Amino acid sequence: MAEKFNMQSQMEHLQMKYVGTGHADITKFEWVQNQHRDSLASYVGHPHMLHLFAVSQNKSIGRVRYETISKMVRPIGKSPLHVKVE
Repeated sequence: MAEKFNMQSQMEHLQMKYVGTGHADITKFEWVQNQHRDSLASYVGHPHMLHLFAVSQNKSIGRVRYETISKMVRPIGKSPLHVKVE
């Protein structure tokens, strides 16, 4: 029983420390948003991936880096909780 409590407290500590690890109350939207941000951050962190995207889109590497970083602000649009129904 003590091991289970210790493991649970370690998990909670990691979830507080790292945003992308989720928690018990995370919504599907937040989870997908974290996945997209992690992917975009990985693309920016690996220059060969930016080069591949730049060649395939016929853009400069700097432009692709800028656009990728800009997408990290809101990678998948507005939250479904904030959408107005008319």
